[in-house]
Amino acid sequence: MEHQLTFGSRVIEFTLQYQERRSLGIKVHPDGRVSVLSPFTAKQQDLIEKVRRKAPWILKQIDYFNTFKPATPKRRFINGETHLYLGRQYRLKIVPDDKNVVKVYRGQIWMHAVDTNPDALKQRLDTWYKQKATIVFNELLEEVLPKFNRFKLKKPTLSIRYMSKRWGSCTPAGKIILNTELIKAPKGSIEYVIVHELSHLVHHNHTKAFQNFQSRMLPEWRKWKNRLEYSLA
Repeated sequence: MEHQLTFGSRVIEFTLQYQERRSLGIKVHPDGRVSVLSPFTAKQQDLIEKVRRKAPWILKQIDYFNTFKPATPKRRFINGETHLYLGRQYRLKIVPDDKNVVKVYRGQIWMHAVDTNPDALKQRLDTWYKQKATIVFNELLEEVLPKFNRFKLKKPTLSIRYMSKRWGSCTPAGKIILNTELIKAPKGSIEYVIVHELSHLVHHNHTKAFQNFQSRMLPEWRKWKNRLEYSLA
């Protein structure tokens, strides 16, 4: 379950999961995510108050991890600027034209555009990323699903949209949501996120059983997780 609280001028978003444990656990991940693990017997209101008391430490950890992230300059959408696609850097080639076409060719992303204003180019490239994500994510889901056949999982509904804090999530009803930004990551990292969310349909919490299960489904998941968190920071 996702929650948030305000501490001063900042907002802390965190996931709350219940486990067989005696005390509250809080973990700040290198990508800025905050996970709160709670005993089943704890009351939600008490938990949120405990998280609030730990807010200074949480924010300090987030700020610490942020110092290691490369500072990605704001995209200006000009010729020669680099943009990611499936883990590779491509240089932008802007071609004024009477058509709006985007294609990858010889290490470049060619943008044929009627309107070459940066805002218009950004909107067009975002649309292209979403179109590619729809194709690639569905293909990878079809490739990964057979690994889960023995668990009788129904094919999940796949939704693709931008998320500011998460690479993916799943609902109890079996819907998987993937972040459009994943299309910029290597295919191995996209597969990791899909396997992670499918694994939650078998083990709903981040327990040791979940970690072991995910390792059976994708032995190199830690490698692809690390590449994802640091390449798209």
